[in-house]
Amino acid sequence: MNNDSLANNQLSGDCLAEGTRRVIDGRERVYYNGYWIKTYPTLANSLETKKSLIEALTRRLFNHTEHGLNIPGTRLEEARQRYDEETDPALKRVKAGMLAGSLFNRATDIFRNLVDLQACGVEIKGSDALTRECGRCLLEAMELGRFVLHRSGEEGIDELWGEPFRAFSVPIEEFYETRYIKISQTKRDIDRIADSMVDMFTRIPAFMEIEPLIRDFARAARIKTETLRTDPDIFDVWPQLVAAGERLANFSPKKSSEAIPNISGRHSISDGLKLIRTGRNLTFFIARARTPMPKSTDEYIERCRVYLETGHAPTAPVPLPA
Repeated sequence: MNNDSLANNQLSGDCLAEGTRRVIDGRERVYYNGYWIKTYPTLANSLETKKSLIEALTRRLFNHTEHGLNIPGTRLEEARQRYDEETDPALKRVKAGMLAGSLFNRATDIFRNLVDLQACGVEIKGSDALTRECGRCLLEAMELGRFVLHRSGEEGIDELWGEPFRAFSVPIEEFYETRYIKISQTKRDIDRIADSMVDMFTRIPAFMEIEPLIRDFARAARIKTETLRTDPDIFDVWPQLVAAGERLANFSPKKSSEAIPNISGRHSISDGLKLIRTGRNLTFFIARARTPMPKSTDEYIERCRVYLETGHAPTAPVPLPA
């Protein structure tokens, strides 16, 4: 268990049920997967709340996925026609993302108008044709989301595509509970990356002093993961993460030659420094998206293993064992 959650867990015994809530240092937290996660007040389960939430989740989606997908809902039929007509697999993948983006924007447009109608006194039921159309758009967009990559070019983050539909289809309280679970899984990936870096670099003399920088950066990334942008703490949390990432990326190995002896021959210092920055960047992507990236995490850990054993970091992701 990670250090910060272990200290808190000792407050109430070794075994806790998932979803347990405690007030720790004056702030309510919920326990999932070995982590205590900061909670936020749940808003009323209304159309107005869901509209605001879906709009925010849609903005978040476009912020973390590859460029060019934010197609207006008014162009949905055009986006669908271009997708249906495309035969080149590479182009069709991108057009699938553009169609998904248009579907999300159409759903948001519908929800916005539903809320306006409700404000005028019109009763909106779940069986309403517009409500069904909104759900259909979100569901289709979620299915197309598997074709879209993270903005970095890393794996896709399917969870981001599913969140607006989940916010639409389940009570707000239930939606937020699933987010706490995802945040705990995100923290776990951050710690897996940090543990892999520490395990590898502390075995190489030139990098032996790097562990405190890695742990400090991972701690800041875990805190960022659980902190909303609307939280006043963000003015401390975000600078701490950026500063910790800069200190890690600027680490200077002990004075030595470019390569140092290892079990296979010699370790490349420049390759090691590249791996540090790659791990720093991947952790940033995960912390900002507040969603796990298991494929990228596994591939990075495998690259660390190869570097430790061979002295050289692969220039491309290493195929994972079946």
